[in-house]
Amino acid sequence: MTAEARPAAAPLTERQEARRRSILRAGAQLAGRGGFEAVQMREVADAAGVALGTLYRYFPSKVHLLVAIMQDQLQHLHITLRRRPPAGDDAARRVSETLMRAFRALQSDPHLADAMVRALTFADRGVSPEVDAVSRLTTAIVLDAMGVEEPTQEQLSVVRVIEHTWHSALITWLSGRESIAQVKRDIETVCGLIDLPADRR
Repeated sequence: MTAEARPAAAPLTERQEARRRSILRAGAQLAGRGGFEAVQMREVADAAGVALGTLYRYFPSKVHLLVAIMQDQLQHLHITLRRRPPAGDDAARRVSETLMRAFRALQSDPHLADAMVRALTFADRGVSPEVDAVSRLTTAIVLDAMGVEEPTQEQLSVVRVIEHTWHSALITWLSGRESIAQVKRDIETVCGLIDLPADRR
């Protein structure tokens, strides 16, 4: 059954934020050990030191939790990229390097990567706020690499195509149907859209 979208939550107190971060860490550790199936909400609650009911108030399902973990991972990546921005003379090369850095970070923990990507794939409308947050963050990372602060609608369309390709490449790599070398080629190819004249896209 499709869950209804939840109203926007009030800002968390310092104690609540600390509890939320503990839950995210516990979920990521369990996912890292055994992927999507290893993330059982009771085990997450035990590992985080919270009651099961408390866990469900923060994350109504493990899909919500895993999508939130992906958002958290992307936030850390965004901070790292701002400290150490990608090199490259053109936007296409910088975006390609950025996405491959993100891919290599996921590659270092394939069980966690698989769990997060599966959660994004399974997410229904009830998880829309979390999925939208992941999408906005991914878009911000790509636009930073492009060096664009106020994108046009056409640029945003190109970014969406790049994000779809990256997500698809992750799925095919995680399923063993695509090599890392092929992922790199796919990313470089789609990033080439950035520097093409508008009439050739």
